[in-house]
Amino acid sequence: MISTRLVVAALLIALAGCGGKSDQPAAPPPTPVSFIVLREQPVSLSTELPGRTAPFETSDVRPQVDGLIQARLFTEGDMVRAGQPLYRIDAAPYQARVASARAALARARAAIASSAALARRYGELVKINAIARQEYENSQTSAAQARADVAAQIAALRSAEIDLARTTIRAPIAGRIGRSVFTTGALVTASQTDALATIQRLDPIYVDIQQPSADLLRLREQMMAGQVTGGGTARVRLLLESGSAYPQEATLRFADVTVDPTTGTQTIRAVAPNPAGLLLPGMFVRAVLPQGTQARALLVPQRAVGRDDRGHATAMVVGAGNKAEQRVLTTVRTQGDDWIVTAGVKPGDRVIVEGGMLLRPGSQVNPQPLGAKPAPASAQQQGR
Repeated sequence: MISTRLVVAALLIALAGCGGKSDQPAAPPPTPVSFIVLREQPVSLSTELPGRTAPFETSDVRPQVDGLIQARLFTEGDMVRAGQPLYRIDAAPYQARVASARAALARARAAIASSAALARRYGELVKINAIARQEYENSQTSAAQARADVAAQIAALRSAEIDLARTTIRAPIAGRIGRSVFTTGALVTASQTDALATIQRLDPIYVDIQQPSADLLRLREQMMAGQVTGGGTARVRLLLESGSAYPQEATLRFADVTVDPTTGTQTIRAVAPNPAGLLLPGMFVRAVLPQGTQARALLVPQRAVGRDDRGHATAMVVGAGNKAEQRVLTTVRTQGDDWIVTAGVKPGDRVIVEGGMLLRPGSQVNPQPLGAKPAPASAQQQGR
């Protein structure tokens, strides 16, 4: 009777053991992930900033004499050369002034001849006391006044000739001329505020770049700390509004010494060649400026970096025993598709780039170098 009870109990224990094993879930396989190994490397720092193009030279074409416009001598939108005639103003009044000034000069030259002869004759007579000395001095004064009148009439003639030449309005600079605000028959004056047209020199062309003063200050602090060395170059790459790269490099000209208090930015001016006229004034561009070299930088791909609940940058790394570990990163700036990291990871760490978005800290992973072919399932099972 006792032996029968022992057999039944043994059977119940065996059945209970078998049922417990079948109810227990199997452990999930390790999550396949791809990683990169961090290494310190020199990085050429650059920054991408917004900018606007501006003409290299600008000149408003204005009249310098009064009159009616008789003709426009250019085509709107064309390239003009310096000194090229642009407008012709009615010259008849100024031709008359030139003729009047020439006649007055001839009269003054005739008067100087007679007054000079009278002064010489009185000079001989005063020596023998034939005339009063006062009359001799008056003759000398008349001769001097005649010579002064000639000089004044020469100046008046020159002024009249200048005004006559100004009836043909010429281009002060070479460049592309815009639309004509005034048409043939319009009355213009030398003191008017409206320009007849505007000429802009577009080759080369200025690019005014706005850089935040905080970024510039941070860069200077890094240079003073020895973390970044100087860029040693004044070349700037330009990106157009379409996203394409401008085929020619610009050259830095100067940086403004003041910071705009309203925007907190500093203006940097560059000069870009523009032989094809692709860049127009007021166009928006992005400028890529070299800023220096960081000799020992750690680069973490941006796609490997996430954010925690507090907004801190985080990344998953392959830790001991192929378990995922979360690290809080200190990022200073982007460089291309990477973050430059100064804390949170160290050289040699394996940062998970692919497959880590849904991982939790402590999860078992099956790491593979980024770009390597995944191991076959049989090999993975053997590894486990």
